[in-house]
Amino acid sequence: MSSAGATELVISDAEAGQRLDRYLATACPEMSRSRLRQLIDDGRVTHGGATIKDPNHRVKSGAHYKIDVPAPIAATPLGQDIPLTVVYEDDDLIVIDKPAGLVVHPAAGNLDGTLVNALIAHCGASLQGVGGEVRPGIVHRLDKDTSGLLIAAKNERAMHSLAKQFANHTIERAYNAIVWGSPRLGEGRIETQIGRNPYDRKRMGVMRTGGKEARTRYRVIERFGEETRPLASLIECRLETGRTHQIRVHMTHLGHPLLGDQTYGRSHQAPRAKTPEQEIAFKAVMEFPRQALHAYLLGFQHPSLHETMRFESAWPEDFSGLVMALRTLG
Repeated sequence: MSSAGATELVISDAEAGQRLDRYLATACPEMSRSRLRQLIDDGRVTHGGATIKDPNHRVKSGAHYKIDVPAPIAATPLGQDIPLTVVYEDDDLIVIDKPAGLVVHPAAGNLDGTLVNALIAHCGASLQGVGGEVRPGIVHRLDKDTSGLLIAAKNERAMHSLAKQFANHTIERAYNAIVWGSPRLGEGRIETQIGRNPYDRKRMGVMRTGGKEARTRYRVIERFGEETRPLASLIECRLETGRTHQIRVHMTHLGHPLLGDQTYGRSHQAPRAKTPEQEIAFKAVMEFPRQALHAYLLGFQHPSLHETMRFESAWPEDFSGLVMALRTLG
């Protein structure tokens, strides 16, 4: 049961009525309670094809439960020859322009083919173990489908310095995003508590109580569509904190989710196309395959040179194409 794979359990009459977490602890003694709780939280326990995420769920006699245990992650990731766009590199650090679709570090569901695997191959053995075996060199993350600038440390001194700058919120980070509609104010500051959604562990959300403080400043750069009712807007977001999915959650909270965001977005209706060009633009907007978010600016204090370094990244082709499509529609 402790190895990777799917295991089915059938509830006996004597076991009926127990809480799911307690039943699993008895049925799977080789696994810790915390491990079983994590499997429940991750949606890896199902009943009749339906995911059971409530540890208080009461099991019923004759019911079939399935536990899907993911394959273990290798303690030390292996280097893989994955192309990287290196913006800057020296003995202390490396700045990468990450493409959309590239996962930053190994995790369940993405055990290899990540930025970490690419960095190990690119930087050699010197990177191994810097900041941890599973995530060597990783100081901060970008979501899989977010493109743009990311910095990694190549030694422990650089790791410590950069991690401290992130903790003190002295790193300069700016993103371009395309959102549905347009914020009522041309610029503003969003300040909330962000925490994990108790009903869906893959989503974050604004919390009334608990969570962690999250602050984002935004500014509208360009509006697309009718002046009185814009279809979408190009905005700049600057992070004062760095919470998971912060920009995506904050813009959704403001009522303007990112285009293409399958997790936090919602469907919108674009204006009826009047020309063949607009038909093509309409299709490009409605079928954009990822959240329209690009980390275009990164600034920090170099750990050894003690100089401020600042890098900018041009929009990738898909993001630029989306802006052009929106301009065609409005």
